[in-house]
Amino acid sequence: MPKTDERVDAYIANAKEFARPILERLRAIVHEGCPECEETIKWGHPSFTHHGILGGMIAFKERCALHFWKSNLLWPKGENDPEWQALLYQMKTVSDIPPKKTLLPLITKAMELNESGAKLPKSPPKTKKEPAMPDAFMAAIKKNKKALAAFDKFSPSHRREYIEWITDAKAVATRDRRIAQAVEWMAEGKPRNWKYT
Repeated sequence: MPKTDERVDAYIANAKEFARPILERLRAIVHEGCPECEETIKWGHPSFTHHGILGGMIAFKERCALHFWKSNLLWPKGENDPEWQALLYQMKTVSDIPPKKTLLPLITKAMELNESGAKLPKSPPKTKKEPAMPDAFMAAIKKNKKALAAFDKFSPSHRREYIEWITDAKAVATRDRRIAQAVEWMAEGKPRNWKYT
């Protein structure tokens, strides 16, 4: 007997008319593929769990989608692959639902990944590229030995905060005022956001 949730019933009942039969069919297929899964609502839409989150289904304005939590391990190119998106993210009618022979192996694999404790690979941390130093800013810093010494000692993040503040100025007059203020603060050894530390 599937472990259903009344909130999922309500979600389906409140969905647009085109979406209701799609959601009902997807729900039945997920329960067929993983009879032990449980339903819940996560992030405002129906989700299925079995030793962790398997995935969920969503009704949008004109389409429905079925997503898997560990899609990057299920599909060779991950969920951003156009083929994957066409398969699972563009269901507008019941006939758009992929056949069971396609969906059931995905559900089985998702179950096995959760049961084995498989983790998604961590994305490498994004390194912030240091913005280009404006010539006018560097010229002003070089004219003040204290400011130059402080700037050289600043961490990359403190240097970046000053450079971004200067380069974000829309008008030349604003940029020049900020440069003068920055040189003054740096001569005192202050980072850009010294007021908040």
